Amino acid sequence: MTKRFFIALYLLFASYTLSWAMTETQLRSIAEGESDARIEALHLAVQAKPALLQNFLTALLNDEIKLTATHVVVVKEGIALQFLDQKPVPSTTELIDIVNNNRIRTEIDLAIAQIKLSSVNKQDRTDAIKMLMPEASYDYLTIVTQAIRTEKDPAITAELQLLKALIQLHSNAASERLQAAQQLSQNTDANTKTHLIKAIEEEKNKQVKEIMQVSLDAIQKSLSRSEKVAQVFSGLSLGSILLLVALGLAITYGLMGVINMAHGELMMIGAYATYVVQNIFKTLLPEYFDFYLIASIPIAFLSAALMGIILERTVIRHLYGRPLETLLATWGISLILMQLVRTIFGAQNVAVENPSWMSGALQISNSLQLPMNRIFIIVFASLVLLAMVLVMNKSRMGLWMRGVTQNRTMAACVGVKTSLVDVFAFALGSGIAGLAGCALSQIGNVGPDLGQSYIVDSFMVVVLGGVGQLTGAVVAAMGLGVLTKFFEAWQGAVLAKIFVLAMIIIFIQRRPQGLFALKGRSAEA
Repeated sequence: MTKRFFIALYLLFASYTLSWAMTETQLRSIAEGESDARIEALHLAVQAKPALLQNFLTALLNDEIKLTATHVVVVKEGIALQFLDQKPVPSTTELIDIVNNNRIRTEIDLAIAQIKLSSVNKQDRTDAIKMLMPEASYDYLTIVTQAIRTEKDPAITAELQLLKALIQLHSNAASERLQAAQQLSQNTDANTKTHLIKAIEEEKNKQVKEIMQVSLDAIQKSLSRSEKVAQVFSGLSLGSILLLVALGLAITYGLMGVINMAHGELMMIGAYATYVVQNIFKTLLPEYFDFYLIASIPIAFLSAALMGIILERTVIRHLYGRPLETLLATWGISLILMQLVRTIFGAQNVAVENPSWMSGALQISNSLQLPMNRIFIIVFASLVLLAMVLVMNKSRMGLWMRGVTQNRTMAACVGVKTSLVDVFAFALGSGIAGLAGCALSQIGNVGPDLGQSYIVDSFMVVVLGGVGQLTGAVVAAMGLGVLTKFFEAWQGAVLAKIFVLAMIIIFIQRRPQGLFALKGRSAEA
Protein backbone atom coordinates (compact mmCIF):
# COMPACT_ATOMS: atom_id res chain seq x y z
CA MET A 1 0.00 0.00 0.00
CA THR A 2 2.88 2.36 0.90
CA LYS A 3 4.61 1.62 -2.41
CA ARG A 4 1.42 2.39 -4.36
CA PHE A 5 0.99 5.67 -2.45
CA PHE A 6 4.50 6.90 -3.30
CA ILE A 7 4.11 5.87 -6.96
CA ALA A 8 0.87 7.84 -7.19
CA LEU A 9 2.43 10.84 -5.40
CA TYR A 10 5.43 10.80 -7.73
CA LEU A 11 3.34 10.53 -10.88
CA LEU A 12 1.05 13.32 -9.69
CA PHE A 13 4.07 15.58 -9.25
CA ALA A 14 5.44 14.43 -12.64
CA SER A 15 2.18 15.36 -14.33
CA TYR A 16 2.91 19.02 -13.57
CA THR A 17 6.68 19.11 -13.93
CA LEU A 18 7.59 16.47 -16.51
CA SER A 19 4.55 16.39 -18.84
CA TRP A 20 6.86 16.74 -21.84
CA ALA A 21 8.68 13.40 -21.26
CA MET A 22 8.47 10.01 -19.61
CA THR A 23 10.87 8.48 -17.12
CA GLU A 24 11.94 4.91 -16.43
CA THR A 25 10.00 5.03 -13.14
CA GLN A 26 6.79 6.04 -14.94
CA LEU A 27 7.24 3.29 -17.49
CA ARG A 28 7.93 0.61 -14.89
CA SER A 29 4.97 1.65 -12.74
CA ILE A 30 2.67 1.04 -15.72
CA ALA A 31 4.40 -2.18 -16.80
CA GLU A 32 4.85 -4.09 -13.52
CA GLY A 33 3.17 -4.57 -10.18
CA GLU A 34 -0.39 -5.27 -9.09
CA SER A 35 -3.20 -4.48 -11.51
CA ASP A 36 -4.71 -1.70 -9.36
CA ALA A 37 -1.37 0.09 -9.01
CA ARG A 38 -0.60 -0.25 -12.72
CA ILE A 39 -4.02 1.13 -13.70
CA GLU A 40 -3.65 4.04 -11.27
CA ALA A 41 -0.24 4.84 -12.74
CA LEU A 42 -1.68 4.58 -16.25
CA HIS A 43 -4.50 7.02 -15.47
CA LEU A 44 -2.09 9.56 -14.01
CA ALA A 45 0.24 9.22 -17.01
CA VAL A 46 -2.63 9.82 -19.44
CA GLN A 47 -3.61 12.97 -17.55
CA ALA A 48 0.00 14.24 -17.76
CA LYS A 49 0.11 13.53 -21.55
CA PRO A 50 3.84 12.74 -21.67
CA ALA A 51 5.60 12.28 -24.97
CA LEU A 52 5.90 8.71 -26.31
CA LEU A 53 3.09 7.44 -24.06
CA GLN A 54 0.95 6.27 -27.01
CA ASN A 55 3.93 4.46 -28.56
CA PHE A 56 4.72 2.82 -25.24
CA LEU A 57 1.13 1.70 -24.64
CA THR A 58 0.78 0.34 -28.17
CA ALA A 59 3.98 -1.68 -27.78
CA LEU A 60 2.80 -2.86 -24.34
CA LEU A 61 -0.48 -4.00 -25.84
CA ASN A 62 1.41 -5.90 -28.57
CA ASP A 63 3.58 -7.68 -25.93
CA GLU A 64 6.72 -5.97 -27.28
CA ILE A 65 7.72 -4.41 -23.92
CA LYS A 66 10.14 -6.34 -21.67
CA LEU A 67 11.95 -5.45 -18.47
CA THR A 68 15.57 -5.71 -17.34
CA ALA A 69 16.90 -5.01 -13.88
CA THR A 70 17.43 -1.34 -14.79
CA HIS A 71 15.51 -0.49 -17.98
CA VAL A 72 12.27 -0.86 -19.88
CA VAL A 73 13.00 -2.51 -23.22
CA VAL A 74 11.13 -2.75 -26.51
CA VAL A 75 11.70 -5.84 -28.67
CA LYS A 76 10.94 -5.68 -32.40
CA GLU A 77 12.01 -8.20 -35.01
CA GLY A 78 14.28 -9.87 -32.47
CA ILE A 79 16.18 -6.66 -31.64
CA ALA A 80 16.03 -5.36 -28.04
CA LEU A 81 16.40 -1.60 -27.45
CA GLN A 82 16.02 0.56 -24.38
CA PHE A 83 12.64 2.24 -24.88
CA LEU A 84 13.57 5.81 -23.93
CA ASP A 85 17.02 6.25 -25.52
CA GLN A 86 16.83 3.43 -28.10
CA LYS A 87 20.27 2.08 -27.09
CA PRO A 88 20.88 -1.62 -27.91
CA VAL A 89 20.56 -4.09 -25.05
CA PRO A 90 23.31 -6.74 -24.86
CA SER A 91 22.11 -10.15 -26.01
CA THR A 92 23.23 -11.68 -22.71
CA THR A 93 20.84 -9.48 -20.70
CA GLU A 94 17.93 -11.33 -19.12
CA LEU A 95 14.58 -10.00 -20.38
CA ILE A 96 11.55 -10.33 -18.13
CA ASP A 97 8.17 -10.82 -19.79
CA ILE A 98 5.20 -8.63 -18.81
CA VAL A 99 1.84 -10.29 -18.18
CA ASN A 100 -1.15 -8.17 -19.24
CA ASN A 101 -4.48 -9.62 -18.11
CA ASN A 102 -7.77 -8.74 -19.78
CA ARG A 103 -8.46 -5.92 -17.34
CA ILE A 104 -5.09 -4.28 -18.02
CA ARG A 105 -5.53 -4.65 -21.77
CA THR A 106 -8.96 -3.01 -21.60
CA GLU A 107 -7.54 -0.10 -19.62
CA ILE A 108 -4.67 0.30 -22.09
CA ASP A 109 -7.14 0.34 -24.99
CA LEU A 110 -9.14 3.08 -23.31
CA ALA A 111 -6.00 5.05 -22.47
CA ILE A 112 -4.89 4.97 -26.11
CA ALA A 113 -8.36 6.15 -27.11
CA GLN A 114 -8.10 9.12 -24.70
CA ILE A 115 -4.72 10.08 -26.16
CA LYS A 116 -6.03 9.83 -29.71
CA LEU A 117 -8.98 12.03 -28.80
CA SER A 118 -6.63 15.04 -28.73
CA SER A 119 -4.71 14.01 -31.85
CA VAL A 120 -4.39 16.38 -34.82
CA ASN A 121 -5.20 13.43 -37.09
CA LYS A 122 -8.92 13.22 -37.88
CA GLN A 123 -8.91 9.42 -38.27
CA ASP A 124 -7.26 9.04 -34.86
CA ARG A 125 -10.02 11.08 -33.20
CA THR A 126 -12.71 9.07 -35.01
CA ASP A 127 -11.10 5.79 -33.93
CA ALA A 128 -10.88 7.06 -30.35
CA ILE A 129 -14.61 7.81 -30.24
CA LYS A 130 -15.40 4.30 -31.54
CA MET A 131 -13.16 2.79 -28.84
CA LEU A 132 -14.75 4.83 -26.03
CA MET A 133 -18.34 4.36 -27.22
CA PRO A 134 -18.95 0.80 -25.88
CA GLU A 135 -17.52 1.66 -22.42
CA ALA A 136 -18.90 5.24 -22.10
CA SER A 137 -17.65 5.48 -18.52
CA TYR A 138 -18.58 8.60 -16.52
CA ASP A 139 -14.86 9.03 -15.78
CA TYR A 140 -14.38 10.27 -19.35
CA LEU A 141 -16.95 13.09 -19.16
CA THR A 142 -14.36 15.83 -18.57
CA ILE A 143 -12.11 14.61 -21.38
CA VAL A 144 -14.99 14.33 -23.86
CA THR A 145 -16.41 17.73 -22.87
CA GLN A 146 -12.99 19.30 -23.45
CA ALA A 147 -12.72 17.55 -26.83
CA ILE A 148 -16.12 18.99 -27.85
CA ARG A 149 -14.90 22.52 -27.08
CA THR A 150 -11.77 22.16 -29.23
CA GLU A 151 -13.18 20.04 -32.08
CA LYS A 152 -13.60 21.86 -35.42
CA ASP A 153 -15.00 19.04 -37.56
CA PRO A 154 -18.86 19.02 -37.44
CA ALA A 155 -19.16 15.26 -38.03
CA ILE A 156 -16.73 14.41 -35.22
CA THR A 157 -18.44 16.97 -32.96
CA ALA A 158 -21.75 15.17 -33.51
CA GLU A 159 -20.13 11.85 -32.57
CA LEU A 160 -18.62 13.44 -29.47
CA GLN A 161 -22.03 14.84 -28.48
CA LEU A 162 -23.48 11.34 -28.80
CA LEU A 163 -20.64 9.92 -26.69
CA LYS A 164 -21.22 12.60 -24.05
CA ALA A 165 -24.93 11.74 -23.88
CA LEU A 166 -24.11 8.04 -23.46
CA ILE A 167 -21.69 8.93 -20.68
CA GLN A 168 -24.30 11.08 -18.92
CA LEU A 169 -26.67 8.11 -18.78
CA HIS A 170 -24.42 6.90 -15.96
CA SER A 171 -24.45 10.23 -14.08
CA ASN A 172 -25.49 10.43 -10.43
CA ALA A 173 -27.66 13.46 -11.26
CA ALA A 174 -31.17 12.56 -12.44
CA SER A 175 -31.38 15.78 -14.48
CA GLU A 176 -28.30 14.78 -16.49
CA ARG A 177 -29.68 11.29 -17.12
CA LEU A 178 -33.02 12.77 -18.20
CA GLN A 179 -31.36 15.21 -20.61
CA ALA A 180 -29.18 12.43 -22.04
CA ALA A 181 -32.19 10.14 -22.60
CA GLN A 182 -34.08 12.88 -24.46
CA GLN A 183 -31.06 13.64 -26.64
CA LEU A 184 -30.48 9.98 -27.49
CA SER A 185 -34.01 9.53 -28.85
CA GLN A 186 -32.82 11.19 -32.06
CA ASN A 187 -29.99 8.70 -32.54
CA THR A 188 -30.29 5.31 -34.26
CA ASP A 189 -26.91 3.82 -33.42
CA ALA A 190 -26.98 0.24 -32.12
CA ASN A 191 -24.66 1.26 -29.25
CA THR A 192 -27.30 3.73 -28.11
CA LYS A 193 -29.90 0.99 -27.89
CA THR A 194 -27.56 -1.20 -25.82
CA HIS A 195 -26.71 1.61 -23.40
CA LEU A 196 -30.37 2.58 -22.98
CA ILE A 197 -31.44 -1.00 -22.21
CA LYS A 198 -28.74 -1.25 -19.54
CA ALA A 199 -29.61 2.20 -18.14
CA ILE A 200 -33.33 1.33 -17.91
CA GLU A 201 -32.51 -1.81 -15.91
CA GLU A 202 -30.44 0.23 -13.44
CA GLU A 203 -32.64 3.36 -13.28
CA LYS A 204 -34.52 4.00 -10.01
CA ASN A 205 -36.16 7.35 -10.89
CA LYS A 206 -39.60 6.63 -12.41
CA GLN A 207 -39.78 9.79 -14.54
CA VAL A 208 -36.29 9.29 -15.98
CA LYS A 209 -37.05 5.63 -16.62
CA GLU A 210 -40.20 6.52 -18.58
CA ILE A 211 -38.29 9.00 -20.77
CA MET A 212 -35.58 6.40 -21.35
CA GLN A 213 -38.22 3.88 -22.42
CA VAL A 214 -39.78 6.40 -24.84
CA SER A 215 -36.35 7.06 -26.35
CA LEU A 216 -35.66 3.33 -26.58
CA ASP A 217 -38.99 2.72 -28.35
CA ALA A 218 -38.21 5.49 -30.86
CA ILE A 219 -34.76 4.03 -31.53
CA GLN A 220 -36.14 0.50 -31.96
CA LYS A 221 -38.75 1.76 -34.41
CA SER A 222 -36.09 3.57 -36.41
CA LEU A 223 -33.77 0.54 -36.32
CA SER A 224 -36.65 -1.67 -37.48
CA ARG A 225 -37.21 0.62 -40.49
CA SER A 226 -33.50 0.58 -41.29
CA GLU A 227 -33.46 -3.21 -40.98
CA LYS A 228 -36.33 -3.54 -43.47
CA VAL A 229 -34.58 -1.19 -45.89
CA ALA A 230 -31.41 -3.26 -45.50
CA GLN A 231 -33.38 -6.46 -46.20
CA VAL A 232 -34.91 -4.96 -49.34
CA PHE A 233 -31.46 -3.82 -50.49
CA SER A 234 -29.99 -7.27 -49.78
CA GLY A 235 -32.90 -8.82 -51.68
CA LEU A 236 -32.33 -6.54 -54.67
CA SER A 237 -28.63 -7.38 -54.54
CA LEU A 238 -29.37 -11.12 -54.50
CA GLY A 239 -31.98 -10.60 -57.22
CA SER A 240 -29.42 -8.78 -59.37
CA ILE A 241 -27.05 -11.73 -59.03
CA LEU A 242 -29.81 -14.19 -59.94
CA LEU A 243 -30.79 -11.97 -62.87
CA LEU A 244 -27.24 -11.88 -64.23
CA VAL A 245 -26.97 -15.65 -63.94
CA ALA A 246 -30.44 -16.29 -65.40
CA LEU A 247 -30.38 -13.80 -68.32
CA GLY A 248 -28.11 -15.95 -70.45
CA LEU A 249 -30.03 -19.07 -69.51
CA ALA A 250 -33.30 -17.40 -70.45
CA ILE A 251 -31.94 -16.89 -73.98
CA THR A 252 -30.50 -20.37 -74.57
CA TYR A 253 -33.32 -22.25 -72.86
CA GLY A 254 -36.05 -20.06 -74.32
CA LEU A 255 -34.70 -19.96 -77.88
CA MET A 256 -33.30 -23.45 -78.35
CA GLY A 257 -34.91 -25.44 -75.55
CA VAL A 258 -31.46 -26.49 -74.35
CA ILE A 259 -31.20 -27.35 -70.66
CA ASN A 260 -27.60 -26.24 -70.25
CA MET A 261 -26.24 -27.68 -67.02
CA ALA A 262 -22.83 -26.18 -67.86
CA HIS A 263 -24.18 -22.64 -67.63
CA GLY A 264 -22.75 -22.24 -64.12
CA GLU A 265 -19.31 -23.28 -65.37
CA LEU A 266 -19.48 -20.61 -68.09
CA MET A 267 -20.04 -18.16 -65.25
CA MET A 268 -17.03 -19.68 -63.47
CA ILE A 269 -14.91 -19.03 -66.58
CA GLY A 270 -15.86 -15.35 -66.45
CA ALA A 271 -14.84 -15.21 -62.78
CA TYR A 272 -11.45 -16.81 -63.45
CA ALA A 273 -10.91 -14.49 -66.42
CA THR A 274 -11.39 -11.60 -63.97
CA TYR A 275 -8.86 -13.20 -61.63
CA VAL A 276 -6.29 -13.52 -64.44
CA VAL A 277 -6.76 -9.89 -65.51
CA GLN A 278 -6.36 -8.81 -61.88
CA ASN A 279 -3.02 -10.61 -61.64
CA ILE A 280 -1.82 -9.11 -64.93
CA PHE A 281 -2.60 -5.60 -63.69
CA LYS A 282 -1.03 -6.34 -60.31
CA THR A 283 2.21 -7.51 -61.96
CA LEU A 284 2.55 -5.30 -65.04
CA LEU A 285 0.37 -2.25 -64.34
CA PRO A 286 0.22 -1.81 -60.55
CA GLU A 287 -0.33 1.95 -60.83
CA TYR A 288 -3.53 1.29 -62.83
CA PHE A 289 -4.83 -1.53 -60.60
CA ASP A 290 -8.11 0.24 -59.87
CA PHE A 291 -9.02 -0.06 -63.56
CA TYR A 292 -8.57 -3.83 -63.79
CA LEU A 293 -12.27 -4.54 -63.27
CA ILE A 294 -13.24 -2.34 -66.23
CA ALA A 295 -10.77 -4.26 -68.41
CA SER A 296 -12.08 -7.57 -67.03
CA ILE A 297 -15.68 -7.02 -68.18
CA PRO A 298 -15.15 -7.48 -71.96
CA ILE A 299 -12.57 -10.22 -71.39
CA ALA A 300 -14.93 -12.18 -69.13
CA PHE A 301 -17.70 -11.81 -71.71
CA LEU A 302 -15.52 -12.91 -74.64
CA SER A 303 -13.95 -15.84 -72.73
CA ALA A 304 -17.32 -17.31 -71.80
CA ALA A 305 -18.84 -16.51 -75.21
CA LEU A 306 -15.99 -18.28 -77.02
CA MET A 307 -16.43 -21.35 -74.82
CA GLY A 308 -20.18 -21.23 -75.52
CA ILE A 309 -19.56 -21.21 -79.30
CA ILE A 310 -17.20 -24.18 -78.98
CA LEU A 311 -19.79 -26.13 -76.96
CA GLU A 312 -22.62 -25.30 -79.37
CA ARG A 313 -20.65 -26.20 -82.52
CA THR A 314 -19.07 -29.41 -81.17
CA VAL A 315 -21.76 -30.96 -78.96
CA ILE A 316 -25.06 -29.18 -78.52
CA ARG A 317 -26.00 -28.68 -82.20
CA HIS A 318 -26.12 -32.46 -82.61
CA LEU A 319 -28.61 -32.82 -79.75
CA TYR A 320 -31.36 -30.30 -80.58
CA GLY A 321 -34.79 -31.74 -79.89
CA ARG A 322 -33.41 -34.29 -77.42
CA PRO A 323 -33.62 -32.50 -74.05
CA LEU A 324 -32.65 -35.45 -71.83
CA GLU A 325 -29.50 -36.18 -73.83
CA THR A 326 -28.65 -32.45 -73.87
CA LEU A 327 -29.02 -32.29 -70.10
CA LEU A 328 -26.71 -35.27 -69.57
CA ALA A 329 -24.16 -34.02 -72.11
CA THR A 330 -23.95 -30.52 -70.64
CA TRP A 331 -23.72 -31.98 -67.15
CA GLY A 332 -20.71 -34.00 -68.30
CA ILE A 333 -19.22 -30.87 -69.88
CA SER A 334 -19.65 -29.01 -66.58
CA LEU A 335 -17.61 -31.70 -64.80
CA ILE A 336 -14.89 -31.48 -67.46
CA LEU A 337 -14.70 -27.69 -67.16
CA MET A 338 -14.47 -27.85 -63.36
CA GLN A 339 -11.64 -30.38 -63.54
CA LEU A 340 -9.88 -28.28 -66.19
CA VAL A 341 -9.98 -25.26 -63.87
CA ARG A 342 -8.70 -27.36 -60.95
CA THR A 343 -5.79 -28.50 -63.12
CA ILE A 344 -4.86 -24.96 -64.21
CA PHE A 345 -5.58 -22.90 -61.09
CA GLY A 346 -5.69 -25.50 -58.33
CA ALA A 347 -8.54 -26.84 -56.22
CA GLN A 348 -8.40 -24.01 -53.67
CA ASN A 349 -10.45 -20.84 -54.00
CA VAL A 350 -8.63 -17.76 -55.26
CA ALA A 351 -9.22 -14.21 -54.04
CA VAL A 352 -10.21 -11.34 -56.30
CA GLU A 353 -9.70 -7.91 -54.74
CA ASN A 354 -12.14 -5.04 -54.99
CA PRO A 355 -10.82 -1.85 -56.60
CA SER A 356 -10.49 1.00 -54.10
CA TRP A 357 -13.55 2.76 -55.54
CA MET A 358 -15.66 -0.32 -54.77
CA SER A 359 -14.46 -0.82 -51.19
CA GLY A 360 -16.28 0.28 -48.07
CA ALA A 361 -19.94 1.20 -47.77
CA LEU A 362 -22.30 4.07 -48.45
CA GLN A 363 -23.37 5.52 -45.07
CA ILE A 364 -27.09 6.28 -45.18
CA SER A 365 -27.56 6.62 -41.43
CA ASN A 366 -25.96 5.42 -38.19
CA SER A 367 -27.84 2.13 -38.51
CA LEU A 368 -27.81 1.69 -42.30
CA GLN A 369 -24.79 1.10 -44.51
CA LEU A 370 -24.96 -0.16 -48.09
CA PRO A 371 -21.83 -2.05 -49.27
CA MET A 372 -20.32 -0.51 -52.39
CA ASN A 373 -19.69 -3.87 -54.07
CA ARG A 374 -23.39 -4.74 -53.75
CA ILE A 375 -24.39 -1.36 -55.17
CA PHE A 376 -22.03 -2.06 -58.07
CA ILE A 377 -23.73 -5.39 -58.78
CA ILE A 378 -27.20 -3.79 -58.84
CA VAL A 379 -26.03 -1.05 -61.23
CA PHE A 380 -24.07 -3.54 -63.35
CA ALA A 381 -27.05 -5.90 -63.66
CA SER A 382 -29.23 -2.96 -64.71
CA LEU A 383 -26.75 -1.96 -67.44
CA VAL A 384 -26.48 -5.54 -68.73
CA LEU A 385 -30.27 -5.79 -68.82
CA LEU A 386 -30.50 -2.49 -70.72
CA ALA A 387 -27.93 -3.75 -73.25
CA MET A 388 -29.93 -6.96 -73.65
CA VAL A 389 -33.15 -5.03 -74.29
CA LEU A 390 -31.42 -2.91 -76.93
CA VAL A 391 -29.96 -6.00 -78.65
CA MET A 392 -33.29 -7.83 -78.64
CA ASN A 393 -35.41 -4.89 -79.79
CA LYS A 394 -33.14 -2.66 -81.88
CA SER A 395 -30.89 -5.04 -83.82
CA ARG A 396 -31.56 -7.35 -86.79
CA MET A 397 -30.13 -10.32 -84.91
CA GLY A 398 -32.44 -9.57 -82.00
CA LEU A 399 -35.41 -9.54 -84.39
CA TRP A 400 -34.32 -12.91 -85.77
CA MET A 401 -33.90 -14.32 -82.28
CA ARG A 402 -37.41 -13.26 -81.29
CA GLY A 403 -38.78 -14.70 -84.51
CA VAL A 404 -37.04 -18.05 -84.00
CA THR A 405 -38.22 -18.16 -80.37
CA GLN A 406 -41.86 -17.69 -81.42
CA ASN A 407 -41.87 -19.97 -84.49
CA ARG A 408 -38.62 -21.56 -85.66
CA THR A 409 -40.13 -23.19 -88.78
CA MET A 410 -41.80 -20.03 -90.03
CA ALA A 411 -38.64 -17.98 -89.37
CA ALA A 412 -36.64 -20.46 -91.48
CA CYS A 413 -39.23 -20.24 -94.28
CA VAL A 414 -38.81 -16.45 -94.57
CA GLY A 415 -35.03 -16.69 -94.86
CA VAL A 416 -33.74 -16.51 -91.29
CA LYS A 417 -30.60 -18.62 -90.87
CA THR A 418 -31.66 -20.45 -87.73
CA SER A 419 -28.29 -22.18 -87.27
CA LEU A 420 -26.54 -18.78 -87.24
CA VAL A 421 -29.12 -17.48 -84.77
CA ASP A 422 -28.47 -20.52 -82.55
CA VAL A 423 -24.72 -19.83 -82.50
CA PHE A 424 -25.23 -16.14 -81.77
CA ALA A 425 -27.81 -16.82 -79.07
CA PHE A 426 -25.63 -19.40 -77.33
CA ALA A 427 -22.59 -17.10 -77.52
CA LEU A 428 -24.64 -14.19 -76.14
CA GLY A 429 -26.12 -16.28 -73.32
CA SER A 430 -22.70 -17.68 -72.44
CA GLY A 431 -21.11 -14.24 -72.52
CA ILE A 432 -23.71 -12.89 -70.09
CA ALA A 433 -22.91 -15.83 -67.82
CA GLY A 434 -19.28 -14.68 -67.97
CA LEU A 435 -20.36 -11.19 -66.93
CA ALA A 436 -22.22 -12.74 -63.99
CA GLY A 437 -18.99 -14.47 -62.96
CA CYS A 438 -17.12 -11.18 -63.21
CA ALA A 439 -19.65 -9.53 -60.89
CA LEU A 440 -19.72 -12.44 -58.45
CA SER A 441 -15.91 -12.31 -58.11
CA GLN A 442 -16.38 -8.96 -56.32
CA ILE A 443 -18.44 -10.37 -53.44
CA GLY A 444 -16.67 -13.64 -52.68
CA ASN A 445 -13.82 -15.97 -53.49
CA VAL A 446 -13.62 -17.67 -56.87
CA GLY A 447 -13.43 -21.46 -57.00
CA PRO A 448 -14.11 -24.43 -59.30
CA ASP A 449 -17.52 -25.01 -57.67
CA LEU A 450 -18.71 -21.42 -58.07
CA GLY A 451 -21.29 -22.21 -60.76
CA GLN A 452 -22.89 -25.06 -58.83
CA SER A 453 -24.16 -22.62 -56.21
CA TYR A 454 -26.36 -20.73 -58.68
CA ILE A 455 -27.44 -23.12 -61.44
CA VAL A 456 -30.59 -24.37 -59.65
CA ASP A 457 -31.65 -20.86 -58.62
CA SER A 458 -31.13 -19.56 -62.16
CA PHE A 459 -33.37 -22.31 -63.61
CA MET A 460 -36.03 -21.41 -61.02
CA VAL A 461 -35.87 -17.77 -62.16
CA VAL A 462 -36.28 -18.75 -65.84
CA VAL A 463 -39.16 -21.16 -65.22
CA LEU A 464 -40.95 -18.83 -62.80
CA GLY A 465 -40.59 -15.80 -65.07
CA GLY A 466 -41.66 -17.59 -68.23
CA VAL A 467 -39.39 -19.33 -70.71
CA GLY A 468 -37.70 -16.87 -73.06
CA GLN A 469 -39.14 -13.78 -71.38
CA LEU A 470 -36.69 -11.09 -70.23
CA THR A 471 -39.38 -9.21 -68.34
CA GLY A 472 -40.33 -12.39 -66.54
CA ALA A 473 -36.70 -13.05 -65.64
CA VAL A 474 -36.36 -9.57 -64.11
CA VAL A 475 -39.57 -9.83 -62.05
CA ALA A 476 -38.82 -13.39 -60.94
CA ALA A 477 -35.18 -12.65 -59.98
CA MET A 478 -36.01 -9.55 -57.94
CA GLY A 479 -39.06 -11.15 -56.37
CA LEU A 480 -37.13 -14.28 -55.36
CA GLY A 481 -34.22 -12.19 -54.04
CA VAL A 482 -36.36 -9.97 -51.79
CA LEU A 483 -38.61 -12.84 -50.68
CA THR A 484 -35.60 -15.00 -49.80
CA LYS A 485 -34.01 -12.27 -47.67
CA PHE A 486 -37.22 -11.63 -45.73
CA PHE A 487 -37.67 -15.36 -45.11
CA GLU A 488 -34.02 -15.61 -44.00
CA ALA A 489 -34.53 -12.84 -41.45
CA TRP A 490 -37.60 -14.68 -40.19
CA GLN A 491 -36.57 -18.35 -40.13
CA GLY A 492 -32.96 -18.63 -41.35
CA ALA A 493 -31.31 -19.48 -44.66
CA VAL A 494 -32.20 -23.21 -44.83
CA LEU A 495 -35.92 -22.83 -44.12
CA ALA A 496 -36.03 -19.79 -46.42
CA LYS A 497 -34.84 -21.98 -49.31
CA ILE A 498 -37.49 -24.57 -48.51
CA PHE A 499 -40.29 -21.97 -48.29
CA VAL A 500 -39.29 -20.33 -51.58
CA LEU A 501 -39.02 -23.67 -53.39
CA ALA A 502 -42.42 -24.77 -52.06
CA MET A 503 -44.00 -21.51 -53.22
CA ILE A 504 -42.50 -21.89 -56.71
CA ILE A 505 -43.77 -25.48 -57.00
CA ILE A 506 -47.28 -24.41 -56.00
CA PHE A 507 -47.18 -21.47 -58.43
CA ILE A 508 -45.95 -23.61 -61.36
CA GLN A 509 -48.72 -26.12 -60.65
CA ARG A 510 -51.27 -23.32 -61.03
CA ARG A 511 -49.55 -21.49 -63.91
CA PRO A 512 -47.12 -23.76 -65.81
CA GLN A 513 -46.25 -21.03 -68.38
CA GLY A 514 -44.77 -18.80 -65.66
CA LEU A 515 -45.45 -15.17 -64.86
CA PHE A 516 -45.24 -14.05 -68.49
CA ALA A 517 -46.40 -16.57 -71.08
CA LEU A 518 -44.56 -16.87 -74.40
CA LYS A 519 -46.61 -15.56 -77.31
CA GLY A 520 -46.74 -17.12 -80.76
CA ARG A 521 -48.41 -19.99 -82.60
CA SER A 522 -45.79 -22.54 -81.70
CA ALA A 523 -46.06 -21.53 -78.05
CA GLU A 524 -49.82 -21.85 -78.10
CA ALA A 525 -49.81 -25.21 -79.88
